[in-house]
Amino acid sequence: MTETPVRLVLADDHPVVRAGLRAVLETEAGFVVVAEAATAEDAVARAARGDVDVVLMDLQFGKGMNGAEATAAITARPDAPRVLIVTTFDTDADTLPAIEAGATGYLLKDAPPEDLAAAVRTAAAGRTTLAPTVADRLMNRLRTPCTTLTRRETEVLSLVADGLSNQAIGERLHLTEGTVKSHLARVFAKLDVDSRTAAIATAGRLGLIRR
Repeated sequence: MTETPVRLVLADDHPVVRAGLRAVLETEAGFVVVAEAATAEDAVARAARGDVDVVLMDLQFGKGMNGAEATAAITARPDAPRVLIVTTFDTDADTLPAIEAGATGYLLKDAPPEDLAAAVRTAAAGRTTLAPTVADRLMNRLRTPCTTLTRRETEVLSLVADGLSNQAIGERLHLTEGTVKSHLARVFAKLDVDSRTAAIATAGRLGLIRR
């Protein structure tokens, strides 16, 4: 009896990355790449057709929907395929939204080919694979919750790092300026800092936001 192949969609806005993933996975027995998607929207549409087992999803696609948003849209459907994040980003600002959105696994693009293949098989079976740095960070969050940021705090601080004012952050996140200040006050307390610059530096060093 022939084993049913694991059907894959490769979602990344870089053709070279998709070609590399395809080259690795098509050398593995039991995998078939049924489609590629250059945008997150295309990945969501393709996954909805019902003939996909695992979507390998990047996080950043330029304009439009990002990978975490696409993951949420895909996993919200009944009998949805699994989503395995394959990206270069491993900060809390990247990993937490993706995992909260329903990603089954999270792997970095510099992972060895054998790790990629194993992660795809694990995802297809409904089990979780996390890159070691991501797993370590999640464990540290559990051990030292006082030094970790909520998703909203991470969003606010990431926008501070991008140079936005409190007013601009409020407009971006649909919050009042007072609410933004409250989030920042909690961030300062958690990180034991007293300025926006120090908060950015400390959060970057701890891997809480992207440098």
